[in-house]
Amino acid sequence: MNATPVELGEVDPLFSWHVNILQLRRKHIIFVNDSSRLCLIIDGIRVGSQLGKLQERFKADLKEYLLLEGVRRSKIDQYFFETGEIRIGKTNNKSVLGIMNEMSYYCIDMEFNHTFDLSAQLNSMIYKPIDYEEPINVFKKALEAKYF
Repeated sequence: MNATPVELGEVDPLFSWHVNILQLRRKHIIFVNDSSRLCLIIDGIRVGSQLGKLQERFKADLKEYLLLEGVRRSKIDQYFFETGEIRIGKTNNKSVLGIMNEMSYYCIDMEFNHTFDLSAQLNSMIYKPIDYEEPINVFKKALEAKYF
């Protein structure tokens, strides 16, 4: 994605996201959370030249998407307060990469009007690495446990 990776060290999986390009009718970008496998798909960003814009768009879209999914604004605000600066690093987490590839495969034939619709469909599917639960429910439970 034309970004220079930095050494990340230990990162809480709730705050760690994998990112990749997803080619549907046009290029989209898929984000997958390491802890919950929650995904967010966005479009309208050229990857190489608009990396800063991508980070801001990710934050804005994730906030909006979580609100649509019924997450309380106070929990979302606390999550982003604790998230801090966005840093980009390399990964070798085969489980997350596998789920990302699986989601990419499911997307090929899905019809959607907005990327939030596509994200919601993928987040309502069950996946083995999260004990056959839906990513949106796993993410909500994690926020509830962290920010009771």
